[in-house]
Amino acid sequence: MDAPQTPHTMVRRIVIAGGGTAGWMAAAALSKVLRGKAQITLVESEEIGTVGVGEATIPMLRLFNNVLGLDEDEFIRETQGSFKLGIEFVNWGRLGSRYMHAFGPIGQDLWTVPFHQYWLKMHLAGQAQPLGEYAITRVAALRNRFMRAPADVQNSPLNDIAHAFHFDAGLYANYLRRHAEGRGVLRVEGRIDQVQQHPQTGHVQALVLADGQRIAGELFLDCSGFRGLLIEQTLHTGYEDWTHWLPCDRAVAVPCTSAQPLTPYTRSTAHRAGWQWRIPLQHRTGNGHVFCSQHISEDEATAVLLGNLDGEPLAEPRTLRFATGMRKQGWNRNVVAIGLASGFMEPLESTSIHLIQTAIARLIEFFPTTGFDQADIDEYNRQSRFEYERIRDFIILHYHLNQRTDSPFWVACREMAVPDGLRARLQLFQTHGRIVRENNELFAEMAWLQVMIGQHLQPRGYHPLADSLDEADIAEYLRGVHDLIGRCADVMPDHASFIAQHCAAAR
Repeated sequence: MDAPQTPHTMVRRIVIAGGGTAGWMAAAALSKVLRGKAQITLVESEEIGTVGVGEATIPMLRLFNNVLGLDEDEFIRETQGSFKLGIEFVNWGRLGSRYMHAFGPIGQDLWTVPFHQYWLKMHLAGQAQPLGEYAITRVAALRNRFMRAPADVQNSPLNDIAHAFHFDAGLYANYLRRHAEGRGVLRVEGRIDQVQQHPQTGHVQALVLADGQRIAGELFLDCSGFRGLLIEQTLHTGYEDWTHWLPCDRAVAVPCTSAQPLTPYTRSTAHRAGWQWRIPLQHRTGNGHVFCSQHISEDEATAVLLGNLDGEPLAEPRTLRFATGMRKQGWNRNVVAIGLASGFMEPLESTSIHLIQTAIARLIEFFPTTGFDQADIDEYNRQSRFEYERIRDFIILHYHLNQRTDSPFWVACREMAVPDGLRARLQLFQTHGRIVRENNELFAEMAWLQVMIGQHLQPRGYHPLADSLDEADIAEYLRGVHDLIGRCADVMPDHASFIAQHCAAAR
């Protein structure tokens, strides 16, 4: 029998079911934070592959890596990584159109209202450059330039450089595994054959492997991917399906040989029934076609993908099936779902690895005692739902806000009813270009602005206080910001050259 615990004893036996990116991120973070105060065991089977499509990230991953004490150059080398300044969207608003969701701020605040309100005033008057021309990361990305924000330069657009990464998710998991095992995490190889539960509480007590080995624990993390071995197959938590808003339900993925130049941004190209990702790494390019099976067959989707590669395929295309949505509870009893076990959000805005990161951060914030207080679990789940729903709405925005007429898929996306919160955001923006960020939701005002403007949502007006400055003064200011950003981008090194100098992976 497992030893009894008092309700207020800190959990000291943690079992992680599954490896991959989610499992090893959790193991690395908890082993760092708990400093040996808990036994952490990770169970994974080499027979079970990982999904491995989460190769693009957003800037918040830098915080996770910093907490672990990882050297960024070493991390890039170990994962065959490259840098990312944003995501370029092609054919999303209209066929032939393109824009970028660039990281970091746009312009520089001038006076009473945000920069984009002065830009909007001049844009409506036909006296402003395209919005992206005032973002250092967008300008640099399209020139294939990259550098980190310098610590020794003040009051410069170079301070506004916010970057993320492209990397091989499998190599990242292996890299984190070495760090986690170095801090005492025990890895057990084996396939989970049985899950034992407490007869009264239903809490998971142990995992029984195919070889008969029993792995007991107090807190269990389900990192088993789509199947949700603990959270769903064992606890029957339930899943909230969002495919009525996000109808893509398949993805076919294939790597190809690298193409030049090595671009410091992800590209998303919309096709007639979905979209294609392009993620440049040092040793290859990652590609995938996310599509709706009701509008295109798997064979057709694969042909579209293979016909739009920059290089020769390096493997056979692999198909994934999914339903966008989330578990009704990410934390149920003594099981916390991390990664794909907790839900799926298509990788349009590179949020998959971020959702792993924030789930781990929330678990640390509400780290349980063996009593597993329901109030803590409820707040964890409330915050998880808030995050998922806001990211969901941001992704729906891309589909809904299109003017394409070339396929029934895009017409249906444009005409569908959207969640009330998203509809209210669109209405608020259409009047005076106002954007309100609620609490600590992931995507900030500049993210929403770039997508709405990029996909041709034109506000009818602007903030009336933008009229407190004369048009001539605003025009001069915009011109100065635009020219300064251009000059700063010119001094930045080439992306490939930066990697070659600082963090080139071994060939």
